[in-house]
Amino acid sequence: MSGTSLDGVDAALVDFSAAAPVLLRTFFCPYDDELREQLLALHQPGHDELNRAAILSNQLSSLYAQATAGVLENTGIAARQITAIGCHGQTVRHCPETGKNYTIQLINAALLAELAQITVVADFRSRDIAAGGQGAPLVPAFHHAVFKHADHHRVIVNIGGIANITCLDHHQSVSGFDCGPGNLLMDAWCSRHTGNTYDKDGRWAASGRIIPALLERFLSEDFFARKPPKSTGRDLFNLHWLEQKLCGDEAPRDVQASLLQLTATTIARSIQEHCPAAEEIYLCGGGAHNTALVDRLTISMPGKIVALTDQLGVAADWVEAFAFAWLAHQAIVRKAGSLAEVTGAKGNRILGAIYPA
Repeated sequence: MSGTSLDGVDAALVDFSAAAPVLLRTFFCPYDDELREQLLALHQPGHDELNRAAILSNQLSSLYAQATAGVLENTGIAARQITAIGCHGQTVRHCPETGKNYTIQLINAALLAELAQITVVADFRSRDIAAGGQGAPLVPAFHHAVFKHADHHRVIVNIGGIANITCLDHHQSVSGFDCGPGNLLMDAWCSRHTGNTYDKDGRWAASGRIIPALLERFLSEDFFARKPPKSTGRDLFNLHWLEQKLCGDEAPRDVQASLLQLTATTIARSIQEHCPAAEEIYLCGGGAHNTALVDRLTISMPGKIVALTDQLGVAADWVEAFAFAWLAHQAIVRKAGSLAEVTGAKGNRILGAIYPA
């Protein structure tokens, strides 16, 4: 999995031979600064886009192959013993709305299959969009399969570049949607003003003060009032969007504090509106390690347990990679990987295109 945060590739080795899937090993392959900048540039219209996208797809696929080799190293498990690689690719456009109906993830799946000598499952989102869905979020089906409890009403909150929630109510069908920005605006603002790729533990944000008027301008974005199903990405939430909300005289650390509050507020409001009876909130993704953000979420939702998915047996950093292994397995065994009630599609669909080794 390589997500909206653009930090690198997460690889998870998962065993599906037992009744419940088991995460055996993980590996992280970071992006270098040049690759990150090239990928960021492709999120906006520019010169020679098709050529640049094709070259980056090949570079990414080589990196995905390295991550595959890394997760298998010293395990005693050979490539020929792996059923498939599930690879999401790097999203550079996500436009599921009527009139556009497309999503683009950079990957050369044929090259990855050739380099790794393992069957590859890729292009998970397109089939759901073809069926009238948003193509995202796709992780709620996995959350339901792995984290649902027979008695406890849980919410799983994935805080990557974009934040999304999954409502696991044992009395109702699964629901879920993108809430809005997770880390991506905070990361971009932090990088611009401090040179760091992210705000470790939310310390810089915690040193600033929330600007109420700025927060209100953030929250006035139409996306937040839209009813699910809904999904979003850098096409909407980016530095240009942020700059349009600024007056220009704000202290950078105060903007960061306000961005952190935006993420906390939109997650908490989404839970309060759509999953008010939830007893347990479990966090995953990089934002789960932002201490200031977790503290703000905990304060915003009194009376609810707020913890990491580590408490459910899957470390917060590896839930998404685990999820795409699960989605690949669903494709291989010809079972649906999407939930129509989450994406808004005409029905559940088998997701992914298969590239045999």
